[in-house]
Amino acid sequence: MTHVRSPRTAHSLGSLIAVTGLLATGCNVLPGGDAGRTTVTVWLMRDSASDTFLKRFTKEFEAQHSDLKLDIRIQDWAGIGSKVTTALAHEDSEAKAAGAPDVIEVGNTQVPGYGDGNGLLDLSLESARDLGMDDWLPGLAEPAADNGRQFGIPWYAANRVVIYNKDLFAAADITKPPRTRDEWLDMTRRLDTGGRQGIYLAGQDWYTLSGFIWDEGGDLAVESSGNWTGTLDSPAALRGMAFYQQLQALGDGPVDADEEHPPQAERFAKGDVAQIIAVPGTVQRILQKNPSLKGKLGFFPVPGKTAARAGSVFTGGSDLVVPANTDARTGAVAVVEALAGKKWNTELARTMNYVPNKTKLAAAVADEPGVAAMAVGAAHGKATPASPLWVNVESSGNPIKAYMSRVLTGQDPKAVARKASREITRRLDESGE
Repeated sequence: MTHVRSPRTAHSLGSLIAVTGLLATGCNVLPGGDAGRTTVTVWLMRDSASDTFLKRFTKEFEAQHSDLKLDIRIQDWAGIGSKVTTALAHEDSEAKAAGAPDVIEVGNTQVPGYGDGNGLLDLSLESARDLGMDDWLPGLAEPAADNGRQFGIPWYAANRVVIYNKDLFAAADITKPPRTRDEWLDMTRRLDTGGRQGIYLAGQDWYTLSGFIWDEGGDLAVESSGNWTGTLDSPAALRGMAFYQQLQALGDGPVDADEEHPPQAERFAKGDVAQIIAVPGTVQRILQKNPSLKGKLGFFPVPGKTAARAGSVFTGGSDLVVPANTDARTGAVAVVEALAGKKWNTELARTMNYVPNKTKLAAAVADEPGVAAMAVGAAHGKATPASPLWVNVESSGNPIKAYMSRVLTGQDPKAVARKASREITRRLDESGE
């Protein structure tokens, strides 16, 4: 995943920790014994769900499925890619190692890489028949599909919102958040005065740029006949970059660094920045640095081009997949259906402050302002291009970041966009040429 807990990159392989309903006793014997039960091994990522949630889920699931036993094992993000790839590599269930997974939580943008080949089960039938796929968040569902086949089932999402300083808004006589891009620029200009920054936006925050490009109808790269081409030089993408340039100029964010260098949360905590674009959980880091801001921070969705629709945002989060080599297909599908179903998905969202996997479940988090703002944006969320080689773009020397810095330092946007697009195309070329 691009995991939006720290949006999306998530990581030293740690030890596996069983989180079954009998974790406290260290015993795997269920009341009545295990005879006749099939064990379903589930790999979930650390901190995706609380221990309490997992214990409750395990207890109820096993009570409702007397033929199944859950073995939930917690994984660390560090090194998870190679570990999952190894687990998927065996062509049949008999070749699987002990403890190999039957269900895996993966980052939404990781699904294309894991699905490249025959390592994952096609869950299209279950998606259409049992899981209500028409209501899924697009940023979770789209990267998990390939040529009409659904390999990943959306689980939860998180995305960026605007975090703002209520006192600075009040001082500028701004009584309500903006709903359109034009309003946003106007308000930010009013806030960018008197030694205060209207917004702190680092020059290389390419996740935020992606949303502006999508709003214009563009993309970072497009696929045709199996070949991917970088498209930062399209008219739509250039319009998205032009808006980013306008917004970024209304603050003192560095043009040659991303949002973590220095951490924007720490900069915002000084109290003279009116807005940042970040996931709501960033507030905890802000308050650690400046507790006096408690109660003074608000949230609103990234504004769109019109008031009728919030802006597009990069959606991070997780999907659930089932390895093709599972020897417990029926049980694995049952686990996915339960975790992604209304009851437990809603409970997870409330417990962990996530966005649920369906737009119609957004009411479940309406009482939490930051999550509610995320949910509005998630309805128009997207993910990075679904190429299994997209990781090559985000690796060392990300060409999107370099492109942004060049534009913000005055270079010709069209010329540097063409150069960046060619580099993206090269990195997505399976031939390596």
